[in-house]
Amino acid sequence: MAWSQDEERMLAMIERHLTDEDPKLAARLESFNHRAGRGRQGRGAGRRRPGRSTVIIAVSWLLIATLIATLLVMALRHDAAALPV
Repeated sequence: MAWSQDEERMLAMIERHLTDEDPKLAARLESFNHRAGRGRQGRGAGRRRPGRSTVIIAVSWLLIATLIATLLVMALRHDAAALPV
């Protein structure tokens, strides 16, 4: 969702005021924005790839779910085989 022109104007005014009042803080915030990969792209301008840890966690949960499903199937088959015919 894009910001309105008034919101953009107010944000630019706040940014100029911050830069005038505390240039060190403004430089640190700008540095943080660039390190975070946002830069001046704007809100929602690009989709970020999931981080490595997110992928590892997702794969781990998938493997755990597969293991649990496999164990349940094996247990149910064993119980069904044990029933007298």
